[in-house]
Amino acid sequence: MSDQGAPPTCPRHPDRVAYVRCQRCDRPTCPECQRPAAVGIQCVDCVKQARQGARRQVTVMGGAVAHGRPIVTLSIIVICVVVWLAQWADPRVTRDMLFAPVLGEHEPWRFLTSAFVHSPRTIFHIGFDMYALWICGQYLEPLLGRARFLALYIISALGGSVGYVLLATTPSSPTDFHSGWYTGTVGASGAVFGLFLAMLILSRKLGLRTGGLVVLIAVNAALSFIVPNIAWQVHVGGAVTGAVCGGIIAVLGREHRHLHWVGLGLVLPVLAALAAWRYSTVTLPVGF
Repeated sequence: MSDQGAPPTCPRHPDRVAYVRCQRCDRPTCPECQRPAAVGIQCVDCVKQARQGARRQVTVMGGAVAHGRPIVTLSIIVICVVVWLAQWADPRVTRDMLFAPVLGEHEPWRFLTSAFVHSPRTIFHIGFDMYALWICGQYLEPLLGRARFLALYIISALGGSVGYVLLATTPSSPTDFHSGWYTGTVGASGAVFGLFLAMLILSRKLGLRTGGLVVLIAVNAALSFIVPNIAWQVHVGGAVTGAVCGGIIAVLGREHRHLHWVGLGLVLPVLAALAAWRYSTVTLPVGF
């Protein structure tokens, strides 16, 4: 018996009658498989095929184009604010997340967690760091893409802690508990300095004017040595690390964007090796 007069059915759902046809393949498609197109509708298979064949949009520095708000930047700010409020509620949060060279060898997570805690005694510390992060993030996140920007932030934060290990003073006697080796540090400033230097290098690569940025970096660097109780070693470590990461991306450029991750990944074992070397050379006075 002929079925030529039978109503058309959806190829994906043969039990469903489908009188609407896809504008690309002309196959019947049921409401569940229909997707709006510029003209008419397309089936889910054609939409999927079109997405696979479309070229991925990348920024001038090779990152995936991200539209809308700088989500990673805002997320980091929110995390830091939530942690800061938790520090107010429970002082143990600061104690468990701060970084000190004497603690880092056996509790390596502190190399990173210290970048998300700030002094609970004043709002100015977290306020300045988050404002600087917002300024840098609005520029760098769209330029690098969200993933590369997050990697830059994390690696710079780790570099700041490694810089503190390398440059911190060691105790000269069993009672010298005020040396840098035993002094805790908190704050996102190491990561922020890394963003500053990366921004400078990438801006120069793009041929942009950087005079104002240089002045901003110089002022903040000077404050690191003038204002008391600031761990300038963290700033130096973060700045150097951020400069290296920014240089890797700038040199490889958009054409070799897939190698960005190789270059950034190689920075991590270098930081780990530097920290391990420093720990191996430090001998605490008898009595510790």
